[in-house]
Amino acid sequence: MSGLIGAAGGGGGCWGMIWSCIHPTPRRHLPKISPIPPHPFLFHRTVPPRPLFQSVPRTVSRPPLVVASTPPLLQDAAATTALFSSAYFLVLAFDKLTESRIIRQSLSRKLVHILSGLLFAASWPFFSDSVHARYFAALVPLANFFRLLIHGLSLAADDTLVTSLTREGNPKELLRGPLYYVVVLLVSTTVFWRESPVGVVSVAMMCGGDGIADIIGRRYGFQKLPYNPHKSWLGSISMFICGSLISAGMLYCFTSLGCFSLDWSSALQRVLLVSLVATIVESLPITETLDDNLSVPLASMVTALMIFG
Repeated sequence: MSGLIGAAGGGGGCWGMIWSCIHPTPRRHLPKISPIPPHPFLFHRTVPPRPLFQSVPRTVSRPPLVVASTPPLLQDAAATTALFSSAYFLVLAFDKLTESRIIRQSLSRKLVHILSGLLFAASWPFFSDSVHARYFAALVPLANFFRLLIHGLSLAADDTLVTSLTREGNPKELLRGPLYYVVVLLVSTTVFWRESPVGVVSVAMMCGGDGIADIIGRRYGFQKLPYNPHKSWLGSISMFICGSLISAGMLYCFTSLGCFSLDWSSALQRVLLVSLVATIVESLPITETLDDNLSVPLASMVTALMIFG
């Protein structure tokens, strides 16, 4: 009997083996085997770096003071009209302050230099999302370009304009610094607009950085640079600090309104580099050959294009 039981047991073992071959164990009962990790040199995949600057469609965010249902043409026309009006009253206000002897003519000219460009660039987000919006905004510096050209060539007389924008009262001075100033605004608007930090930084450095450097340097810059007796250490330091702060502040406003996005962990370093290059260029003894209103924004544009892309 015991032999039969043993044989039956052996036969059961054989039948069990045959049954397992015919009906394999389901996958859920199989032990899990960890996959062999890929070799780092044979299967290495590089992760692309996060872009420093990325343009954001204007449909993502609209300026908070503009009604979204406003027709683009009407919105751009209203913004352009407001821009012309604000520019006119800004100059008129400083002319009145000068006539009342509240501030000096030289200080009035520099404050107009600083505020005009910064307020102009700050108005860009209030234009529509239309592809033609930049050209509406460009009408303001374009009109000033022809105005300066006409009076600089003495085709028409405007003593108030000449007095407020020139140092020596010579109409030909309008064809240099003031004309370069509006050309930079025109290029920044039509080429870079609010879709790139390049134009914003260039305007900020030309208006805020260079303008404040001139005010501080002329009043308190007693220690001159060793390679340029017309520029001071304090003026250059003021340009670097104020240019960096104004550039960073304007970039923050533009990113907050959804014009473009920046990686702020490295963007601030780029802003400091642009400011440093612009400050060095502004300090060089080349003013007689290349006006600061041209050299500073040009250096800022080239540097910003290289590092912001």
